[in-house]
Amino acid sequence: MSQICHKVHRLFSDLPKLGFPLEISQIPPNGIYVLFETGELAHQVERIVRIGTHIGSNQLPSRLQQHFIKENKDRSIFRKNIGRAILNRDKDPFLAQWEIDLMPAEAKKKYAGAIDQRKLQETEKKVTDFIQHNFRFVTFRLDEKAKRLFWESRIISTVSLCDECHPSENWLGLHSPKNKIRESGLWLVNELYKQPLTDVTSRATIHHRFAGMMRQSFASTVYHQFAATLHHWFAATLHHNGCAKRIILQA
Repeated sequence: MSQICHKVHRLFSDLPKLGFPLEISQIPPNGIYVLFETGELAHQVERIVRIGTHIGSNQLPSRLQQHFIKENKDRSIFRKNIGRAILNRDKDPFLAQWEIDLMPAEAKKKYAGAIDQRKLQETEKKVTDFIQHNFRFVTFRLDEKAKRLFWESRIISTVSLCDECHPSENWLGLHSPKNKIRESGLWLVNELYKQPLTDVTSRATIHHRFAGMMRQSFASTVYHQFAATLHHWFAATLHHNGCAKRIILQA
């Protein structure tokens, strides 16, 4: 698994990275994002610390704005997990209030007046500052929801199962109250340790195969090329009636 994870890291590291301020024109409407965090290394490159996507159509830019800009931890589990780690690290009792989901109307009514709004805004700003200063990302375009969810799960599992991907001793996630975050070294709790990517080629490495393409400008057509080629280079293992069979996914 480490070898495949190495290829995945090298592949995404070759893509132009974006960060804050967000360049919306450089983000495809649909796709997957891969996050890197300052100070985190693996496979001799920046370590992948989160992989994510979106459910609704044409919502990738909006999803990244929810993570990087919009101060509402109940619309971004990523923001909520960053806040959890900050508050837990600081032994701040506000963590109990931070955990409350205020999105449902019933919850808003129930906890009206019970939430320290000043502290909530203060914590949201800390989260925003941390994310904007410490995270960069790459994206690749996938228009079909099923494919987005498939590849998100496979990449997450590949990285979480890698023996060489470890957080640094200063990684904020080590203060998370969530065991899965501390143990995996990822800002994730879902899709960990499941079905990983499987390398189906004995030819040149992914890095070599994509070298020419990565030198191109990062126009929307490159997203299509990237996604299509990625599909041809990895296989999924499907279990049907107790038998495993491989298929190459077509873009």
